[in-house]
This record gives sequence, C-alpha cells and structure tokens, in this order.
Amino acid sequence: MCRTPPPLPRRPLRHPRAFLLRAVAIDEDGARDESVGGGPEKFLSLAQLSEEGGKDSVSWFEKGAAALKARIQALESTKEKSKHNDEQAIILQELRKKLAMTLCSVAEVYMTDLSYHVAPDFAETWQTLANVRISQSRFDDAKAALNRSLELWKDLPPEDPSVPDFPSRVGLSRLLMEVEMEQEAIEVLERLVGEDDQSVEVWYLGGWSLYVMGEKQKDNKAEEDCKASWISSRVWLNQCLHLYKLQNYEDERLGEHARELLAAIGKELGEAPEGKEDDDDESGWEDDESDEEMQE
Repeated sequence: MCRTPPPLPRRPLRHPRAFLLRAVAIDEDGARDESVGGGPEKFLSLAQLSEEGGKDSVSWFEKGAAALKARIQALESTKEKSKHNDEQAIILQELRKKLAMTLCSVAEVYMTDLSYHVAPDFAETWQTLANVRISQSRFDDAKAALNRSLELWKDLPPEDPSVPDFPSRVGLSRLLMEVEMEQEAIEVLERLVGEDDQSVEVWYLGGWSLYVMGEKQKDNKAEEDCKASWISSRVWLNQCLHLYKLQNYEDERLGEHARELLAAIGKELGEAPEGKEDDDDESGWEDDESDEEMQE
C-alpha cells in the first residue's frame, strides 16, 4: 500500500520589501543597469509599500526622483551627440513622465499623510490637494477637495484670519473653472471684486466663467438664462479691458482672449445698444478720466 509522502517543509515567504531593500543595498543611488536590479523602480516601489507612510514614503520617492533625474541628464547628454536616435527620445519621454508622476506622488503624500495632521482646517491645504488631483485627472476628488476648501471660509467675514489671501482665492477660482464649477467660481470672484475692484485678472476670470455658463445654458435650451449670463459676461469683460488699458497690463494673451470672448458674445447677442456701453451704463463703472483722477 502506497502512502502519500509527507509534504516537504516550506520556506517562509519573504515580503517583497525585503528583496527591494536588498536591491537598494547593492545599488544605493539607482545608477546601475536595470537588468541587474539597478534603476529607480525599487525606490518607487518601496515608497508605495512603506508601512509608515508619511516621511518614509517621501524619502523613497525622493530617492527615486533623484535617480530618474540622473538618468534623464545622462540620456540628454548622449542625445545631443546622436540627435537621430528615436529610441532614446522615446525612453526620455517615458522617464520625464515617470519623474512628473513621482513628484506628484510626493505632493500627494504631503497632502494626505502629512498636511492633514498639521492643518486639516487650512483651506489652502485642500486647494493644493485639488490641484494635484486635477493633474492626475481625478476630477471628482478635485471637486470634493475644492468644496471642502470653500466650506472652511466662504461664510466668514473678510477680516477673519481663516479666509485665504487675495492671490490664493484668485488661484482657487481658476481651479474651480478647471473642474467646471463656474457658479462657485463666480461667487469667489464677486467677493474678490468687492474687496478690490482694480484687478484685471479677477474681472477677466469672472467674464470667462459667465461666458462658459452661458454656453452650457444654451446647450440646455435655457435661452433666457443664457442671455443673462452673456450680458453679465460682457459687463465683466468690458471692465477687464477698461482696466487693462488703464493699467497698461502686460499679459497680452489675457487681453486677446477677453476680446475673443466679447466678439463671440456680440455674434450671439448683437452689439450693445448705441449710447449704452456695457462698461459704462450697464456696469456702473466710471470712465477713464474719472479713474485717472482717482489714481492721482
């Protein structure tokens, strides 16, 4: 009678992290060839497998980023000598993409594992996280972070120290527009205008937001709402260009885009009635001469 032989003793499985750490001991800076365990990948894997997270993950990501930068620089120097090497160009593109994602991962760790513990009620933290999520095309997560940022200060008076500074809120309005939260962007911009009505960028962003809202309302057959949004957009954009000229504003692309938006509105609504210019009668803003007198 044959008996089943007893199972052979099994060696305990080693955690992948142990093998990665051995590879690091052999190739501390990631300079060796990947075929023998070199390169940056082990550092990036250790960052993701870190049980501690936080600073430990960041340190491994930074080692990986340093190794990637070194490889990019080495390839760029050889590429200059052999400009027709398509394979090198492809490798360089992949390495740059991987470096960008690594740096985003560092930012993400700071936002999630580190900053939340230090300043969970700091609006700029959530705003920065939203920026990272947008770069990752994670728009729902970005919207959630932006809503959290807004909730922390939108009902507070302007003098409250929890309200982000003016430039931060201008940046916030841009992020809101990127994730198609135009209504929230307009609310932020209206508050900014109330604090400083001389900002060319704020008037431009408000006009742009209202123009996009009008486009969406047109697509949804909300004709009256669409017309109202575009009329308001024209007011904001005209005031933008009014200040643009008055201040000799240097951003030519902003001025060009503002004029393009106004031209598009003109095609939809027709030009403003003669004698009732949007930047004067409809918006209630003073003319150039009055503005110059105020500045003097």
